Amino acid sequence: MGKCKIKISGNLKIQEDKIKNSVNNPKILKAVNTQLVDTLVQIIRSLSATEQALLEKQLFSDVSHPSTLELMHLAEKGGALDFLYDEPDIYTTEDGEPV
Repeated sequence: MGKCKIKISGNLKIQEDKIKNSVNNPKILKAVNTQLVDTLVQIIRSLSATEQALLEKQLFSDVSHPSTLELMHLAEKGGALDFLYDEPDIYTTEDGEPV
């Protein structure tokens, strides 16, 4: 398999730095399955740029927080802001200067 260049984004660069620092620690190095890691690196390098971007997104996305779309749906369907429908429209596009 030939070598290919991989553009390393911010999150991956931070992870790479952490890994480099960890690999120099003999205690951590003993617990690492280096053959598995080498195989994974080969597989990742064989992916297209689009596939690598998708992989990065899935690996480093913070799924513990709702997405913007999920928050919008919750605000729309949750009912907590329904009282605003009864409020008068006191602002128009002619009010003040645009922000």
